Amino acid sequence: MTLRAGVLAVQGDVSEHGDAIERAATAHDRTAEVVEIREAGLVPDCDVLLLPGGESTTISRLIHREGIAEEIESHVDAGKPVLATCAGLIVSATDAQDDRVDTLNVIDVSVERNAFGRQKDSFEAPLDVTGLDDSFPAVFIRAPVIDYVGEDVEVLATWDDRPVAVRDGPVVGTSFHPELTEDPRIHDLAFFDSVES
Repeated sequence: MTLRAGVLAVQGDVSEHGDAIERAATAHDRTAEVVEIREAGLVPDCDVLLLPGGESTTISRLIHREGIAEEIESHVDAGKPVLATCAGLIVSATDAQDDRVDTLNVIDVSVERNAFGRQKDSFEAPLDVTGLDDSFPAVFIRAPVIDYVGEDVEVLATWDDRPVAVRDGPVVGTSFHPELTEDPRIHDLAFFDSVES
């Protein structure tokens, strides 16, 4: 069975996320059809969604203007998996602490943008992630910090005593960029645990 994976393609690491979901699918003897989403009408046919990093105010403005936001919300309401990374996490949160970001309210967290510093402060760190046997090589680039977590949200990983990966129902959000490694386990955790359970 082919997994139809939609990658929001208005900004961010689109091809890298596509490659990661294909690697994760191969590990499960599955194939993935990657669909780049730039307009409304494509999300309803997707089994899973990826919301990449980029600039959260720009992503927020574009998905609402194009009518994609409502489709993402319906996807989550239907219990279909989503992986939201970095700016994708900010846009998915209930509170982005920035009035310029019209959030999707699909992850019950409050997020502080760029809290780990600017581009020059980027770093890689080994993370212990719930559900993974070995540490994950997380890449942090202008990463947000999760500073409030709702009671129904599971914290999957922390760094410096702060949550950096969470799960809220079918949505997994990360402060870091899992697509920038060759390790597909975060995509596996976000999608295949849900799709195959």
